[in-house]
Order: sequence, then structure tokens, then C-alpha cells
Amino acid sequence: MSDKPSVLFVCVHNAGRSQMAAGWLRHLAGDTVEVRSAGSAPADTINPAAVQAMREVGIDITDQGPKLLEYVTAESSDVIVTMGCGDACPVFPGKRYEDWKLDDPAGQGVEVVRGIRDEIRTRVQALLTDLIPVA
Repeated sequence: MSDKPSVLFVCVHNAGRSQMAAGWLRHLAGDTVEVRSAGSAPADTINPAAVQAMREVGIDITDQGPKLLEYVTAESSDVIVTMGCGDACPVFPGKRYEDWKLDDPAGQGVEVVRGIRDEIRTRVQALLTDLIPVA
């Protein structure tokens, strides 16, 4: 059992928003937080505009692939951040949930995805500050 908090980011395709959020949290938190992401209906690949937007800020998310949201992953996470997965997201009593209303980067150009990326960074920074307060 780990003493690190675990955060699960969930969106429909696990190809854009949740992958960018996971990339930001890994980048900003290092090994202080266990980072997970999944989708209710995963795509085959990560959105290329999301990959490019994250690469522009020095974060490579190409080593991750869209994953199906599994009950055990959600159940074992401390914080579950949803991004438009609707009723497909399981609810467990005692878990911390956040529902982030974010535009879907699917089918958008990198110009639009940059704005989504930056909004996600702001939210991830606030979440991290709450999870790991600065001493």
C-alpha cells in the first residue's frame, strides 16, 4: 500500500483532456502522486493536437495510451477527476470527486488545444497544492 495519494483522470476517449491532465500532474508532482487516466470509451490513439500542445511545453505524453476505465482502478483511487465521462464514471462513497468542465479537444486544431492545455495546468496546480500542501 502506498502513502502517496492517487489521482485518476477520466474522460470519454482518454485521448486528450485526461492524458494532458495526467501529463501535467506527472510533470508537476514528480513521484509524490500516483497518476492514472482512463476513458469510458477509449480511442485507439492519443489526440495528435494534445501531443503537440504538451510537447510545446516540454511534456511528452506519447508513452501513454488510451485505457478503458476499470472498476478496480476507480475504486483504488483517492481522487477521481471527471471530464465529461457522464454516467460511465463509477461513484464510490468516501472518494473525492471533481468534475472539470473543459472543452473537448477532439477534432480541434492545436491553437484551440493550447487553451485547453493551459486551463488544465491551472486546475492541476490547484489540485496538487491541495493534495501536497507546501510545508
